[in-house]
Amino acid sequence: MSFFEAKPFCCQPRLSRLRRHERQDRHMQPIFVLVHSPSVGPSTWHPVAEHLTTAGYQVRVPSLLHIGAGAPPFWPRIVDAVRDDLRQVPADSPVTLVAHSNAGLCLPAIRSGLDHPVSSSIFVDAALPARTGPTPVATPDLLEFLRPMAVHGRLPRWTDWWDEADVAPMFTDPTMRQTVIEEQPTLPLSYYEQHIPVPDGWDDHPCSYLLFGPPYDDLADQAGERGWRVAHLPGAHLHQIIDPAGTARHLVELAPTT
Repeated sequence: MSFFEAKPFCCQPRLSRLRRHERQDRHMQPIFVLVHSPSVGPSTWHPVAEHLTTAGYQVRVPSLLHIGAGAPPFWPRIVDAVRDDLRQVPADSPVTLVAHSNAGLCLPAIRSGLDHPVSSSIFVDAALPARTGPTPVATPDLLEFLRPMAVHGRLPRWTDWWDEADVAPMFTDPTMRQTVIEEQPTLPLSYYEQHIPVPDGWDDHPCSYLLFGPPYDDLADQAGERGWRVAHLPGAHLHQIIDPAGTARHLVELAPTT
């Protein structure tokens, strides 16, 4: 069982189209808030953040590494972490929320808890929140897979759940692999047992989906059925660290200007 499946990596695209957006007036550009999966860490977004920053965009990468401390529920700590990270940004500045993997389940709650207007939301190889009502973080099958791994209620690091044949295709740079693996938290099993609330009307703004590959292709199809824009950048589940330039280019193309 795996959250991802290896796919051939494409060549890193040029940043020409991304840099064309540098010429836009600064107030027309979104502030990208890159929300990493709580199962990994902020380093999974840092290469993309560097490309966006070089192209002239403002970028925030909140850290969620602490959210597994203490008792459930955990999702309010995710909302607080993003809101606290944005305190340095003027409250009237629109932001584009970008969530990877299971952070997608938290986007409605994050949007509801922010003081900043959210101009768009982008789901990157991400789980989708329910249209209405609370969303379970894990399916019954996934919980059945996870429970035997828990020791004193705490799970191993995410990459330790899988065989090397599953993990290796996500990394081409040994240094980046070491950074991502060592940074991962050991989340409590109860994190995956929680349900995250979905405020009514949360998707009344532009939403889009960036797919890397299976098994998230079904979720990309669901996003398309919801009327969202869908783009495909073939790769494994952490493809944003393999092709940060291509990922950054897609995020710019999916984010409407304000």
